[in-house]
Amino acid sequence: MAMNTRAQAPRVPDRAAPEGLEAKWGEAWEDQGTYAFDRSATREQVYSIDTPPPTVSGSLHIGHVFSYTHTDVVARYQRMMGKSVFYPMGWDDNGLPTERRVQNYFGVRVDATLPYDPDFEPPHVGGDGKSIKARDQKPISRKNFVELCERLTVEDEAQFEALWRYLGLSVDWKQNYQTIGARARKVAQAAFLRNLARGEAYQAEAPGLWDVTFQTAVAQAELESREYPGFYHRLAFHITDAEAAAKAAAAGAPVEDGVDVCIETTRPELLAACVALIAHPDDERYKPLFGTTVASPVYGVEVPILPHPEAEMDKGAGIAMCCTFGDTTDIDWWRDLELPLRAILRKDGRIITETPEWITTDAGRAAFDEITGKTTFSAREAVVAALRESGELKGEPTKTMRQTNFFEKGDKPLEIVTSRQWYIRNGGRAWTNPASGTDLNEELIGRGRELEFHPDFMRVRYENWVKGLKGDWLVSRQRFFGVPFPLWYRVDADGQVNYDDIITPSEAQLPVDPSTDVPEGYTEDQRGVAGGFVGELDIMDTWATSSLSPQLACGWLDDEDLFARTYPMDLRPQGQDIIRTWLFSTVVRADLEFGALPWKHAGLSGWILDSDHKKMSKSKGNVVTPMGILEKYGLGCRALLGGVGSPGPGCGVRRAADEDWSPPGDQGAERVEVCAHDGRRGRGDRSGSGAGDGAAGSFGAGGAGLRHRRGLGCPGVLRALSRARGHGVVLLDVLRRLPGAGQGARLQP
Repeated sequence: MAMNTRAQAPRVPDRAAPEGLEAKWGEAWEDQGTYAFDRSATREQVYSIDTPPPTVSGSLHIGHVFSYTHTDVVARYQRMMGKSVFYPMGWDDNGLPTERRVQNYFGVRVDATLPYDPDFEPPHVGGDGKSIKARDQKPISRKNFVELCERLTVEDEAQFEALWRYLGLSVDWKQNYQTIGARARKVAQAAFLRNLARGEAYQAEAPGLWDVTFQTAVAQAELESREYPGFYHRLAFHITDAEAAAKAAAAGAPVEDGVDVCIETTRPELLAACVALIAHPDDERYKPLFGTTVASPVYGVEVPILPHPEAEMDKGAGIAMCCTFGDTTDIDWWRDLELPLRAILRKDGRIITETPEWITTDAGRAAFDEITGKTTFSAREAVVAALRESGELKGEPTKTMRQTNFFEKGDKPLEIVTSRQWYIRNGGRAWTNPASGTDLNEELIGRGRELEFHPDFMRVRYENWVKGLKGDWLVSRQRFFGVPFPLWYRVDADGQVNYDDIITPSEAQLPVDPSTDVPEGYTEDQRGVAGGFVGELDIMDTWATSSLSPQLACGWLDDEDLFARTYPMDLRPQGQDIIRTWLFSTVVRADLEFGALPWKHAGLSGWILDSDHKKMSKSKGNVVTPMGILEKYGLGCRALLGGVGSPGPGCGVRRAADEDWSPPGDQGAERVEVCAHDGRRGRGDRSGSGAGDGAAGSFGAGGAGLRHRRGLGCPGVLRALSRARGHGVVLLDVLRRLPGAGQGARLQP
């Protein structure tokens, strides 16, 4: 009897069971190398993406879903067009966020004077440390603290990668990097040494913005202007030239009691640091006083009255106190007029403990003794009390709200202190690039015009930032967990550190840590002694590493074959709010190193807005996390959410209650509402509804509603998207469910 050799037909299950399919196929495609980069492809056959390295925070928010889905759609489309897509992933794990997390997680803080303890175990692990106040955290050595940072980032990265894999992105997970790993340290240090050798990096002792909480300098790009309450205090300075005072009074100057000129200030605690009074050179009222002096109230220090074009004639009395330093205008006046430096504020935000030599009167020295060692708040109270007692406070302080600079991660106003810092030229100060013979600022504006911005109107943000720069890029930070500057300084025969006598390693020796490594030709016992050396303790700003993400991802200095196949890259996807930081700094580093752009295109994502059209952020407590939606409805919902939004404009998102949506017989539906928000006009655009204010944030009007139901398959998602008039979205993400996705398959019309 003949055997039946026909293959048995697969058994059809009683019902569709999608549970577990995503994990199953995700593992299968990983094993098959579905999204692996083809190392044999030439540069012309490659599409290279500079994927944003997310901060390792351990959580996702809905903004990640939108922006990374945009990038993923581009990657899948380029594969269908026959390109070999280089789609890496990096982890941004250095800098202040990691330090703060380690402090809370382990209940520790750094004391740089403590020795290293190789057997140290933290007092807390996990949530217990979060309830410990800063003063109760255990002090440990810098090296012990860095080790804890490295330990925690390894744990966080493993958890975070699992979360990101859950999104189903077509990333090549074998192509990855860290912003604090050994390779990142080598690349960042080598790039800096090359900047230094070409004169593009330099150090300077200069006044700069300082965060007293984090004890570090802050760059212009990290500033955040916020309203801050204060009081205007009207103080009487005493004119020393009676004849000049009379002439000024006759010209209309507000001279009181025949010899007093009054200024208004919100910072009376800095009165002892006053170096001049400033008025506009065209102000007829004060012309008779220019070149004369006044005696400061309380302290009796003589300071000049000088003209400067930045003085505002129509603000208050038209004359202002210049201290070193109350704000950035003080820096301009101090530098332009070559005024003396009279700093009284320490880096910890307290007044210095020694009475300054420029205060010579007994009464003035006694008054300063009352504020030594105090915080600015306490010093302000003491100075105001002294002004009241002397009668030099005119009237009562009046309330005001002033715009004040904050560090974007800080909660106290920034101060200005003088310190030695490292800078990289970025066009903020006049400098001609020897390689091109062009002014660097003009050169970088030109790079922005070469770059294809998507949407194009974002280009103006780049240009405005470059044109408005006030100084070069401050890249040094007085913190602990980051890329160290690869520098040592020689100590002279008298035991003084000569910061101009720099010792650098060769690129072959990188990466190095000068706090523990010894420069060539020296031994450890020569550290810190006469005739020896000291290591640089500052670390690089986190953007100084992130600005090298194309070089890191493409294997610069490590894998020249990969670098030749993938660099310069094709696309930089990123958020619009970091054009001034990540995008610009990356353009700067590529221009200085290679004389060209690091990519051809920049895709700018919008913000995710809440129901009040406010940007979602953790600090505001209005973040919507996507994991519940993704776990409940699957990754088709990711494509639905992310695919509807478009680059540039923001999107408002909310979930509506079932009863608001479900028609009769359509049980269990849940509406995901998406509102496109145009950043140029500041209002929403509800596609298909004919309304422009975006109040409801829904595509529901006119039968164009977007929804995702339990069990709704890919065809249903595509049909829903096709009904969203005005967006023209093609949901390429469905291809990840098809066998052979990413292997040159094409979507037929």
